[in-house]
Amino acid sequence: MHEGFMINPAELAAKESLDRVYECITGRRSFVLEAGAGAGKTYTLIHSLKHIIKNEGPELIRKNQKVACITYTNVARDEIESRTDRHPAIFTATIHAFCWSIIKDFQTRLREKLQQLDKWSERLKEITDIKNYSIQYELGYPRVTNNQIMLGHNDVLSLTVCLLDDIKFRKLFLMRYPIILIDEYQDTDKLFVKSLKQHFLNKPDGPLIGFFGDHWQKIYNTGCGKIEHDDLEVIGKRANFRSSKAIIDGLNKMRPELPQEISDPLSIGSINIYHTNQWEGVRRTEGHWRDDLPSDVAHNYLEKTKAKLIISGWDFSPDKTKILMLTHNVLANEQGYQNLASVFSRNESYIKKENPYMAFFMDVLEPVCIAYENRKYGEMFSILEGNTPLIRSHSDKKNLASQMDKLLSYRKSESIDKVINHLLLTKYPLLPENIMKIENDLLNNYKDDFTEHQKEICEQTLKLKAVSYQEVIAVNKFIEEKTPFATKHGVKGAEFENVLVVFGRGWAMYNFSQMLEYALNDIPPEKLEFFERNRNLFYVAVSRPKKRLALLFTQKLSDPAIETLSTWFGKDSIEFL
Repeated sequence: MHEGFMINPAELAAKESLDRVYECITGRRSFVLEAGAGAGKTYTLIHSLKHIIKNEGPELIRKNQKVACITYTNVARDEIESRTDRHPAIFTATIHAFCWSIIKDFQTRLREKLQQLDKWSERLKEITDIKNYSIQYELGYPRVTNNQIMLGHNDVLSLTVCLLDDIKFRKLFLMRYPIILIDEYQDTDKLFVKSLKQHFLNKPDGPLIGFFGDHWQKIYNTGCGKIEHDDLEVIGKRANFRSSKAIIDGLNKMRPELPQEISDPLSIGSINIYHTNQWEGVRRTEGHWRDDLPSDVAHNYLEKTKAKLIISGWDFSPDKTKILMLTHNVLANEQGYQNLASVFSRNESYIKKENPYMAFFMDVLEPVCIAYENRKYGEMFSILEGNTPLIRSHSDKKNLASQMDKLLSYRKSESIDKVINHLLLTKYPLLPENIMKIENDLLNNYKDDFTEHQKEICEQTLKLKAVSYQEVIAVNKFIEEKTPFATKHGVKGAEFENVLVVFGRGWAMYNFSQMLEYALNDIPPEKLEFFERNRNLFYVAVSRPKKRLALLFTQKLSDPAIETLSTWFGKDSIEFL
């Protein structure tokens, strides 16, 4: 170390935890790395892999063995592969891809076990001899075709757990993967983790298993959450490389058992908490909205909060600030696409573009219109991939411009139905086959031989087409992250300069006032799962900012809830808006 060079507190804490991980790897002791928000979990995981590559890589390759690195997302997989140079001793995959890779060659066993899984006896009842069918896994949608049985995502995990009960399968597994590292362990399937603990921990010939994650950031129901076992060494990474001092101080009061050291002690930051308890109107009383403000009043309080924060130096451009809300329905109401959202029973239909119309609007029509509007004609033609009318003369060019100008006009002032009818007429851009099929079904006016599924699609499409196309533009801006809004679930793992979190009702599983009441008091045993679910989402939300954090409570807070906020973040940070 050079004279005068001072390692910052977070780096020192990170080094201590990484050294302990190295010791566990060398000593073949399985472990759990608990890395709180902003601790740099991925950094530790990647350096653990590099440590293994350096010290054991050649031997693993010689034995035709690999380290199994199991990730929660494809994005994490790609990052890890890139930062380990796709080393041949490392196999990085999502849990579903990994599990399929180890079970796919056991076709006979899979055919036996599949019939024992939920819903498969019904799906297989038309098959006379299952031996003639190959079991495959691609898109994750369970179905039976002429000579193949396609597994669903959950089926792959269930079958892996079944096969792990077999000692011969486990031996083959261990011959290939003597080391298993699991990223985001808290979100890993409960039964898969239970099987690993049962068959491999505290066994002299078991693999080295490293769990990397944070049980306080478990926000999905299928995850295993906190992992405890006598054979696991628990390593706390007591560092925070993300947030300012004010925010880390609050996080440490929330979670004193895993205190975090700051990376930049001079980064002060700020926390502001606003509540609406003194509002004198009638609050909502229906079900999971109880004690929240009416939606128009909540919107006004949000605007008032933003105005105060702007005066204090906040920049609400999307690349600087995120506004986090609980549900997509609340976001839809705030951003002006509530009618579009109400068409679909599942958010994924429009947010994940599962609906063919929404996929076409987001992937083709909106990019084409935006490119044309910005005079980026080369980009526009590139998006269409050659599906463009021939332009042989100035008249053709003029006609195309006229059609596009009319499309832009309809896009901004008319219904989705009007936009679709324009595209049917002009054939520019061309509607895809899956949409044309639905349009033909609509023309046939619900034929008697239509299946129930066909009728449902037609009815949903009619509702969608009645919505203003402006709502498509609004939801597209949200999906493309051109607005400051996001859900609390949607920002896990992300960070932003400033974060404003809106805590209200709207989802039966969440009541943050109740959670805050329990936080500093005894939690009834039957409420423990509820408390942890709410606490974890609260923790994930408030730990996203680098510099400034603001909380707006539109639901009424009890006195004990306000007392908890005072204990965590300081009485002076709380005010009635």
